[in-house]
Formats: sequence, C-alpha cells, structure tokens
Amino acid sequence: MADSPDGAGGVTLRVVLADDQAVVREGLVTLLGLLPGVEVVGAAADGLAALELVAEHHPDVVLVDLRMPRCDGVETTERIRAGHPDTEVVVLTTYADDESLLAALRAGARGFLTKDADAESIARALRSAAAGQSTVDGELQRRLVEAAARGTPPRVKAVEGLTAREIEVLRLIAAGLSNTEIARTLVVSEATVKTHVNHLFAKAGLRDRAQAVAFAYRAGIAG
Repeated sequence: MADSPDGAGGVTLRVVLADDQAVVREGLVTLLGLLPGVEVVGAAADGLAALELVAEHHPDVVLVDLRMPRCDGVETTERIRAGHPDTEVVVLTTYADDESLLAALRAGARGFLTKDADAESIARALRSAAAGQSTVDGELQRRLVEAAARGTPPRVKAVEGLTAREIEVLRLIAAGLSNTEIARTLVVSEATVKTHVNHLFAKAGLRDRAQAVAFAYRAGIAG
C-alpha cells in the first residue's frame, strides 16, 4: 500500500479488478474510484489479463469474478497467490456453485462477496483482505459452511491435536465472533485469544477465519 496523497497519514489501497462483463467492470471501476484511499490500478476482462496486470502493478488486492473466459476465478486466484503472495484476492460473484466457492477458498481467496454488495461492504472486504483478514458475505458464508459440512471429514488427528480451549475458540469463530468478543465470552485477554487462534490455525493447517469456519463444520465442532 502506498502513502495516501491526501496527506492525512493514511495509505492508498491499490486494487486490480477482473470481470468479463464490461458493464459490471466499468461500474466497479467507478464505484471503487469513489472510495477514499482506494486506487484502481488496472481492470481486466479475463483471468489471464488480470495476471498480467498483477505482475505489472503489484496491487494489494485483486477483486476477481469467479466465471471468466481463458482463466477462471479459481485458477486466477491460485496463480496470483502462488506467484504474488503479497497480493490478496477477494472473490466477487453473482452466482457460483458451492464447489466453486470451496475451490476458491482452497486456492487462497481471502474474501467472498456477492455483486449486490454495497460500497461500504466492498471497501471493508478489500481492507480486511489487505490486512490478512477474511470477509465472507453472510449468504456465501452459509453456503460455504453447508458445503463443507457435506464434504470429507478432516483427519481425526487434526481435531485431536487441538486442546479443549482451542476447540472452544474454534467453535466461537464459527459462530462469527471476533477476537474481542471471544475474549469477553471466555473472560480472558484478547492477547490470550490471539495465542489460541494462532495455535489452532497452525495445528489444523488453516490460513484464515473463513477456512476455520469450514473446518469447524466439517469436524462437527460447529452447527
């Protein structure tokens, strides 16, 4: 992220977006251009063009549609995360089957939004992704966890490796609580909660809270 030109001491979030529908793409460029502290450095009509823009501009976040020609959103996400680990990906879609959502999650997507998301939601998702945090639209989160619940159970040793408190923290994460809310619920410090979260993520091989939610449902810890 670059220093903000407004001189307010903030940072400018550099974004590339990819959508094969010209009307949607142009609308997003306009919408994002109105958000304070956000700069659209490139817009692509397909995944391959998006990859070229990422290599050229090294954006903080790529806002990518799942269904695109030549290189779809899942493959685009996977290639961005593999080749440009400092660039995060937020998936934006009107419709996607549950398997595509899970595939995008496994590919490294940091956030998921529907295309009817408002400017505030998009801005929040972009900034969360740039900060290494996950944002999942409510409807998409429901579909993700339901799809995960129908999937293959995780290895037993992965669940058994968690302590009782780590499992409790995981259950609260799946319920949608923030670290601050978890700390309040368990009557511990937020620093303690962060330690538990870091430990359970490492033990279960989780990258972010979206993966943690899916893992919790697959393991029968939530739901």
